Amino acid sequence: MPVSQATSQQSRPLQWRKPAAVTLQVLVHLGALAPLLWLFYAINAGLLGGDPVKELIHYLGTGTLRLLLLTLLVSPLAQFLSFGQLNRLRRPLGLWCFTWASLHFTAWLALDLAFDWPLIGGELVKRTYILVGFTAWLMLLALAVTSLPALMRRMGKRWKKLHGLIYPVVLLGCWHYWWSVKSGWIEPSIYLGAALLLLLWRRDKVVKWLRSFS
Repeated sequence: MPVSQATSQQSRPLQWRKPAAVTLQVLVHLGALAPLLWLFYAINAGLLGGDPVKELIHYLGTGTLRLLLLTLLVSPLAQFLSFGQLNRLRRPLGLWCFTWASLHFTAWLALDLAFDWPLIGGELVKRTYILVGFTAWLMLLALAVTSLPALMRRMGKRWKKLHGLIYPVVLLGCWHYWWSVKSGWIEPSIYLGAALLLLLWRRDKVVKWLRSFS
């Protein structure tokens, strides 16, 4: 094979074939759904230990953080692999982030506070880490609603500006986790470190997003 032809093949971006696209999207959905199915089984089998409510809320919260980190990973990985259409996975991952975050929030409302709204309001005021988590959830809500194709087209450039909220969301999520634990900082620090590394990897886009507000 001529050297020029070999070089051309090596520099050619990876091609996004339809079967591969479908397979990856199916894997995203299965990967996000399977832990929820296990959680449902664990609840019914009594596998959540002596404080199942706390364990359930913790499980859903850390699952949300993992999905957020995966969502942040997609763009730099697509660029690194010259596989631009890998970015198509961001939307399903983002929607699953919102799903897990909503389950985390609902479990806290229903199981920990029994939908006692005065108590919930008091907790939001007294416990700053809960307010931080609630703020992150509201941002995810905005991202989930505006992920609809019709809204994406209507918003135009404003859509990209809004969806840059993924950057503060992941930091708020890590802050919420760090602040909520009563003891043990190793696991929260791992999530925070991973988030900071991913933001550093994407620093050009983060800086561009920040400058869009000036």
